Amino acid sequence: MLLKAVDIHKSYGSLKVLKGVSLEVARSEIVAVTGASGAGKSTLLHILGTLDVPNSGKVWIENTDVYTLQERELAAFRNKKIGFVFQFHHLLPEFTALENVIMPAMIGRKPEKDARSRAEHLLALLKMQHRMNHKPSELSGGEQQRVAVARALMNNPAIVLADEPSGNLDTANAKSLHDLFFELRSAMNQTFLIVTHNNDLAAMADRIIHLKDGAIESEKINRKVS
Repeated sequence: MLLKAVDIHKSYGSLKVLKGVSLEVARSEIVAVTGASGAGKSTLLHILGTLDVPNSGKVWIENTDVYTLQERELAAFRNKKIGFVFQFHHLLPEFTALENVIMPAMIGRKPEKDARSRAEHLLALLKMQHRMNHKPSELSGGEQQRVAVARALMNNPAIVLADEPSGNLDTANAKSLHDLFFELRSAMNQTFLIVTHNNDLAAMADRIIHLKDGAIESEKINRKVS
């Protein structure tokens, strides 16, 4: 398994948000996490992505027990191994698309020439090569999300975690983004775990994990990953 979580519990004061969630994600798998608002989906994603800490439970990514790492080690691990795509793109407005994509590599202290070459390659792969010198305000919503996906892929992460990635897009751009995830899986062997309310996207996934009241209510396999 590329990612494994065991018995994850998370509370905020007296509010129990996650109640013993365990799951696994295989390499190259695309997993959708569904459930009503308040079911704990985003909290789970943040814990799997090391952006939040569980009250108890374990998370392994590529056999690393992530919550045994010191803060600086964890930040470096997160930058290298995990890509993030959120509902709102969170692009830096003063930088171009290319500069936004390069940012994770600069944080990871990679050579600028190599980082620029990979960023240009990713933007071309996502059909954004003609927009790489435009700032976010000059891009459409769909284009902004494609830049955010390229940024998530910049450091060749083990897994991309996406939280309602098409929630702010119209139907056509949402479908284009959904298709893109599967194209990237085919082209790059990329693994995705996607929190979504979008039934069409969930139906496309290899597996659907449904949360209810902080626990896994059901799991459905749409197709097996070879």
